[in-house]
Amino acid sequence: MISEIKERCIKSFFDKYGDEKIIVFGEGNEKAKIMLIGEAPGNQETLQKRPFVGQAGKNLNEFLKVLELNREDIYISNVVKYRPFKVNKTKNTISNRPPKREEILECLPFLIEEMDFVEPEIIVTLGNVALKAVLSNQKASIGDKHGKLIELNDRTSRLFPLYHPASIIYNRSLKFAYDEDIIRLKQILNQQ
Repeated sequence: MISEIKERCIKSFFDKYGDEKIIVFGEGNEKAKIMLIGEAPGNQETLQKRPFVGQAGKNLNEFLKVLELNREDIYISNVVKYRPFKVNKTKNTISNRPPKREEILECLPFLIEEMDFVEPEIIVTLGNVALKAVLSNQKASIGDKHGKLIELNDRTSRLFPLYHPASIIYNRSLKFAYDEDIIRLKQILNQQ
């Protein structure tokens, strides 16, 4: 069960870090046809100990609305199970940062266990970090793979990579491609 994987994950990180890291594990329908995988939890996710809340939750709600799904219909997780952050000592602020390779490798076994347990028909990755982790390919690029249904050699699930919704904030030219990709995903889901 997912709860057993979660318990092992929490114990593993507690044994290594104590209570220094707040673990945000995946959640949702354990028999979902769609599994959504992001990069890592942010501030709100860490505070609420839930994936895809806060700004990420708003993006998720828009995504689900287009697909005509509810949050309860899917399983949601992240590659990294704790918040990667940096401290600006001058401003005395904390902000998100991309996960380091070591952090990804440390958390990847738990993500793989989640994918194995849920066995979704489609795994939707958001951005390069999730794409590279699921494909086990550091050379994979979201720019090349977004919006394409990809067969996975080692599992029955298929992969559908999307740009990370946050990337659209920084690069508005990606919005059209992102919207088209979600419409394509909806068409694929309607055919199943």
